[in-house]
Amino acid sequence: MRVLGIDPGLRNMGWGVIHVSGPRITHVANGVCRSTGTDLGQRLLQLHQALSAVLIEHAPETAAVEQTFVNKDGAGTLKLGQARGIAMLVAAQAGLAIGEYAPNAIKKTVVGVGHADKRQVDHMVRMQLPGVEIAGPDAADALAIAICHAHHAQSANHLEAALKRASA
Repeated sequence: MRVLGIDPGLRNMGWGVIHVSGPRITHVANGVCRSTGTDLGQRLLQLHQALSAVLIEHAPETAAVEQTFVNKDGAGTLKLGQARGIAMLVAAQAGLAIGEYAPNAIKKTVVGVGHADKRQVDHMVRMQLPGVEIAGPDAADALAIAICHAHHAQSANHLEAALKRASA
């Protein structure tokens, strides 16, 4: 299974693709979609086009996006939400099921601590994907989101299999 993790951002949208085969996780690719300028519509269009190209090139089978956390800057939170909407739209247009995870759930899954900092997340991503070259902090976060989704999908599959065995 190929998993696309997306770290939404209006200026820098991180993405990472991993391949999952049983318990084995391997790196496929990662990068950052960037938008420039001051026109919000054009920036969102740039993100849509760049992320669409990533999906065409890497053909993921599922996607995961980080949930937006609300901070003190309401306008900033709304803009981040719009970028997140683009991430979800691109994945939905490709027919992908989309997992959504809170930042603390991602950190807890990947690092083991819900309030880990970016350095800890980057370190644990590198530990789980040996030899990976990461395109930056946003790409590292996206890979962490993909890893989180892979772990949760595997847990759900194990639970589903156990329930089938129990009902048989």
